[in-house]
Amino acid sequence: MFTADNFASLDVLGNVLMAASAIGTMALGATFVIATSGIDLSVGTGMTLCAVMAGMYLSADKWGLPVGVGLVLILLTGALLGLVNGLNISVLGIPPFIATLAMMMVANGLALVISEKSSIKIGSEFYYNIANGKLFSIGKFELSNSALLFLAMTLLAAFLLGKTLLGRYALAMGSNEEATRLSGVNVRFWKTMVYVVAGVFTAVGAIIYSARFGFAQPAEGLGLELQAIAAVVIGGTSLAGGRATIVGTFIGALLMNTLTTGLQMMGVAKEWQLVVIGIVILMAVFADNVRRKRAAAV
Repeated sequence: MFTADNFASLDVLGNVLMAASAIGTMALGATFVIATSGIDLSVGTGMTLCAVMAGMYLSADKWGLPVGVGLVLILLTGALLGLVNGLNISVLGIPPFIATLAMMMVANGLALVISEKSSIKIGSEFYYNIANGKLFSIGKFELSNSALLFLAMTLLAAFLLGKTLLGRYALAMGSNEEATRLSGVNVRFWKTMVYVVAGVFTAVGAIIYSARFGFAQPAEGLGLELQAIAAVVIGGTSLAGGRATIVGTFIGALLMNTLTTGLQMMGVAKEWQLVVIGIVILMAVFADNVRRKRAAAV
């Protein structure tokens, strides 16, 4: 996508936004989960499963549903994955790491089974243009619809976190869940809703991803959760919970995309890219721990 010659050009902004849009949208949803001091390891394979279901819903060779109906069903698929995660965690009391790790494997397996281990082509031109069309342009500068959708989801996430009970209670649960419960908040309900919202954002990421390439690839997904979590942590959201920033996650997603793109340009193998991402996460967590200790000492 990028070359050394055009990497510093004006169009790079639009290209980075487009390239970061799918994982960035997933990261926005993961921000709410991490704000509660939880974790969602299923966002990567959850996105893959939603993309595979998009292929099943919309492909003329499969169910061939109208695009509008298919889009609603994709969002409901993501919401269902989030609902299962939320109920397992808030009602059954399963730790978030274990519950979402299990969902990660379940989603991966279902994607492979449903697709019969084959990519599914989505032939709808309207669906393709959801990501690749260009409704916004200024002179020669054009912004893809996937980038616009990423920006729109960022604004929605910022509104949900800063102006709604969902965001307020997510931060409260992350700061002190027991105190939040004693204050009369239905912690089980709101924690479940946090995971449902994260699932919907994952589904939107799947729409962007599958629409951009025009097909659903069931083998993708594993490892994408690391990039999403890294974007959240780099952006300044605390893994300990209680503090989150949507703008930070947005910037973190752009930085992660720039990092991975740079590594690809240098010819770094995918395995070593994962090593670098892991180190970046560790550094971000270490910086957050230092910040929290200094704040506690004041």
